[in-house]
Amino acid sequence: MSDNLNIVCPQCEALNRIPAGRLGDGPKCGKCHLALFTAHPLELTTASFNTHIQRNEIPVLVDFWAPWCGPCKMMAPAFLEAAGQLEPQVRLTKVNTETEPTLGAQYGIRSIPTLALFQGGREVARQPGAMGASDIVNWVQSQL
Repeated sequence: MSDNLNIVCPQCEALNRIPAGRLGDGPKCGKCHLALFTAHPLELTTASFNTHIQRNEIPVLVDFWAPWCGPCKMMAPAFLEAAGQLEPQVRLTKVNTETEPTLGAQYGIRSIPTLALFQGGREVARQPGAMGASDIVNWVQSQL
């Protein structure tokens, strides 16, 4: 692993080079000056998905969900809690399959919620079904 990591800003999508040892020091974007990590999942769209998956040099966890899905709603607070525990080592994101059906189809999402873990621009693990925060954290850590 290099000494510096590329991190995509969750607000302006600028690419930032951050020393790996400084990820936990509250780094800010060089362009918009906002925090690179907020301990909140980032909503991705079809337009922003590839930027975050391909250009972040930390793993990206995607929650494929829909607003009408009861288990998705139940898992949302756990996913938020997991973001607080996994960032800045992992970026947590969400894709609403109702507003972004192309992404759900592209990745063959058959049931929701489904978690997909991406590293180095490719999917490395997938887990369907709702999980609690500790289960999400443990599953992600077991895959890395």
